Amino acid sequence: MRLEIFDFIDDTIQLVDSYEDILHEGSKELEDFFEEMFLGYDNVLNITSRVKSSMSLKEKILRHDFYLKYKSPETLLENLSDLIGVRIECRFIEDEKDVYNKLLELFNLSQEQEKGYYYNEKKPNVLLKLDGDQPQLQKNGFDIYKVDGKYINGDNAINFELQIQSLVNVFWGEVEHKVLYKNYKYLLTEDLFKDVMYSLRENLNMIDGQLMILYNHLRDMDESNEEKRREQLEALLSKIIYEIYSEKTKEEFGFVVDYRKTCDVIVSYVLKKNGSCKKNNYNTVFIQVLERLYQIEDKEIHFDRYIEFEREINYEDEFCRRIGEGILEIINKDFKWNLFFKIIFQIEVGNNAEAFEGFLVFLRDRFLNNLKENEALNTRFSHREREEIIVYIMDLITKSFMENREIEFINDDNIDCINRKINITLNKITNYEMWQENINYFTDELLMKLKIDSSVPKA
Repeated sequence: MRLEIFDFIDDTIQLVDSYEDILHEGSKELEDFFEEMFLGYDNVLNITSRVKSSMSLKEKILRHDFYLKYKSPETLLENLSDLIGVRIECRFIEDEKDVYNKLLELFNLSQEQEKGYYYNEKKPNVLLKLDGDQPQLQKNGFDIYKVDGKYINGDNAINFELQIQSLVNVFWGEVEHKVLYKNYKYLLTEDLFKDVMYSLRENLNMIDGQLMILYNHLRDMDESNEEKRREQLEALLSKIIYEIYSEKTKEEFGFVVDYRKTCDVIVSYVLKKNGSCKKNNYNTVFIQVLERLYQIEDKEIHFDRYIEFEREINYEDEFCRRIGEGILEIINKDFKWNLFFKIIFQIEVGNNAEAFEGFLVFLRDRFLNNLKENEALNTRFSHREREEIIVYIMDLITKSFMENREIEFINDDNIDCINRKINITLNKITNYEMWQENINYFTDELLMKLKIDSSVPKA
């Protein structure tokens, strides 16, 4: 005869399955809501949510003897605090308290029917129990910010648990649950297990402190050395990208593809795309990109698959259209172009089409901004004449690119070299009449200078 506890477990899981749509809808709604609440709050890096799996629920019922505590699956679900889990991830342990205080500030309206619960006026159906002491002490002896919540969906009130965790504590939670917790009884005595846990945790706390020192240093670095330090930081990002993907290519093909220069371009684009040029925003963007790289480090990249786009590409102007169409013709034929955009698409959050369009604009502006800032064009020509010459030269750049479409064309060194040579030619032109009379000569000279310089290292 079957033990009743297993019938209880089956009935509970069946009941939870009947709420599957509501649970997943609630999980997504909660994640979106907390993202909205903390949008722009510098301490918060990420919001995640999950619905408790059947296996996890079964394990919890057995581990905590819920069959003996609750008379029915319905009663169990009414008292289960973490059917849905939401996690607010912040940078450092010190930030956890700040994020919790921000919660107290945002959820400032009391709920009459639910004593101790509070809500924000934007979403009255999301309640947080904020009258308890925080952080809470866990069984392992460590603190955690853990808040009970209720999500109201029509006649259904679903419990959820909100946790606030720093990067170190997120990592520690995974280690403790997946590595230590499930195995320690078979490997270590209880005292030794506790000693090892505390030793590991102390080391993680030290790492947290070191990371915070580095972050504060980046945030407070003085402007006099800013340009040099930015170059060093961008070189660091480029090196990390190269190491991540060179290791992946080595695993796939047995050899390393050298594309270090291309990684520099990726760094320049990603930083600019995420707003690093805005005042006082560089350090924040740098840290965000660095964190994104660590998130994708273990993600698989399919070298043998075509790149696909979610929709048709929209082009801002003729330059973007011609360059874009030229790249699209070879993006799934040329390995370097294919790998270049696969890396960008993994780093960039959003869809492939948007990232591709963004890169075309970035590439265009590398040439266009140089022309717009050229002193000769700005002082020797009228506005109409200047615009005509700029359009003409941008057209020559596209023609030069389309001749071979080598990825080395977009390397930072090559673009800087091209811009310098264009400026040299433009500085020779004293007026519009000289430009018109010698346009064939200047065209040949510019096309010669637009060719990839063999002295410039390739990707």
